[in-house]
Amino acid sequence: MEQNKKIIIIGGGPAGMMAAIRAGQLHQQVVLLEKNAGLGRKLLLSGKGRCNLTNACSLDEFLGHFSKNGQFLRDAFKKFFNQDLMNFFEERGLPVKVERQMRVFPVSDRSASILDVLEKELIKNNVEIIFKAKIKSLSAVDNKVKGLYLADGQFLPADKIILATGGVSFSLTGSTGDGFEFSRKLGHTVTAFSPGLVPLKTADKFVKNLEGLTLKNVLIRFCDGKREIVSDVGELLFTFFGISGPLVLALSGKVVNWLKENKKVHVEIDLKPGLSEEQLNNRLLREFSSNPRKNIKNVLKGFLPLRMVDVFLEIAKINPEIRVNQISRQAREGITNHLKAFRLDIAGSLPIEEAMVTQGGVFLKEIDPRTMESRKIDGLYFAGEMIDVDADTGGFNLQAAFSTGYLAGESAALS
Repeated sequence: MEQNKKIIIIGGGPAGMMAAIRAGQLHQQVVLLEKNAGLGRKLLLSGKGRCNLTNACSLDEFLGHFSKNGQFLRDAFKKFFNQDLMNFFEERGLPVKVERQMRVFPVSDRSASILDVLEKELIKNNVEIIFKAKIKSLSAVDNKVKGLYLADGQFLPADKIILATGGVSFSLTGSTGDGFEFSRKLGHTVTAFSPGLVPLKTADKFVKNLEGLTLKNVLIRFCDGKREIVSDVGELLFTFFGISGPLVLALSGKVVNWLKENKKVHVEIDLKPGLSEEQLNNRLLREFSSNPRKNIKNVLKGFLPLRMVDVFLEIAKINPEIRVNQISRQAREGITNHLKAFRLDIAGSLPIEEAMVTQGGVFLKEIDPRTMESRKIDGLYFAGEMIDVDADTGGFNLQAAFSTGYLAGESAALS
C-alpha cells in the first residue's frame, strides 16, 4: 500500500498507541502527539502497576460488564478482541497469564513490560512521536478534517485525525479533557461526566477507626430503597472517608448514578457470605455454649478482624465486656444480623479527578461503531475513553481502549 495518507493521532495512551501501530502496519504516514514527556502514564498505573490488560471471558459476558452502552463496542471487539490482544503481546515475546475472575496480566507482573512492547512496535512501524505536544485546536473545512494548530501557532496538515486523549479522570496522568473541548468545537455533543471506578464516601464517621483495614472474602449489597446490586465475593478496603477496594470500585459507577437520582443509598457488607443466617446463628450458639464465661469481645475475635470488633459491638449496642452467658437470644440474633448485613450509609464519591475511569464522553450516535469515525466530520475518529462507554474492573476498560484504537487506526488507514 502506498504511503498516501498522513494520520495524526492525539494521545499516547493504550488507545492512541494501538491506533498508531495499526495505521503504521498498513504503511501510512503516522504521527503520534503526546502532551507528556513519555507514553502510557495511566497504563503504567493500571492494575496496581501490574496491568490487567484484558479479561478472558466470552464476548457476551464481556459486554455485560459495561455500564450501559457496551453493545456499541461489538464491532470493535469483533475486529480485535481479548485473544487477539493476548496473541499480540505473546507473539512479541511477552507471555500473559489468566488469574481469578479471568483477569489477564503479563507474566512479568509489570505494566512497564506492556509499554515496552508497544513502544518497540511504534518504532518498528515508523510512527513519528512528538512529546510535550500542546494543541490549540483542530481544523476542519466543509466538515472535513484539514489538520491541527499547535499552541505555538504551527499548523500540522492531516488527512485523518484520531482523538485518543482519554477522559477527565486521573488528571495527574494528563487526562484533562482537552479532546472533549476539541470535539465540542467541531459540533460534537459530549454527555455529562461522572466518576466511574471510584472510592465511595460514607456518612458513618466510625470508618476512620477502620482506615487501612482490608476485609477479604466478603460480599456487598448496595440498595437505594427500590433497587439493589450485589457483588461477587471479594475484597473491601476501609479508608478514612469511606470504602474502596475491588468490590466497591466495580459497582461504584452504578452507585454514583443512583446518588444523582436519590440521595439515600446504603451498603450492607455480608461479613460471612459462606454461611446462612441459620448456620451463623448455630455457630455463635456453639461458641457461647463452649465458652460461657468469656466476654463477647473475645468470642468475636474468632469471627472478625481484631480492629473491627470494638466498632462492631458499638454499632450492635452491646457491652464488649459482657459475658456470653448473659447475652439474650435477641442480642445474639442482632449480632448475626450485623454479621450478615453490616450497614453503612453512602454519602457520595471522591471527585472525578480521582476516579479510575470517566463515565460520559462523545455521544455514541455521532460515532460510526463500524469504523469509530465521526458522523459529523469526515476524517475524524475517536478511540478509548473519549467514547461514552465504561465498564467495571477486570480488564474491560483497557480492552475497550485497545480495540477501539485498533479499529480507528485501521479505518483511518483503509478509508
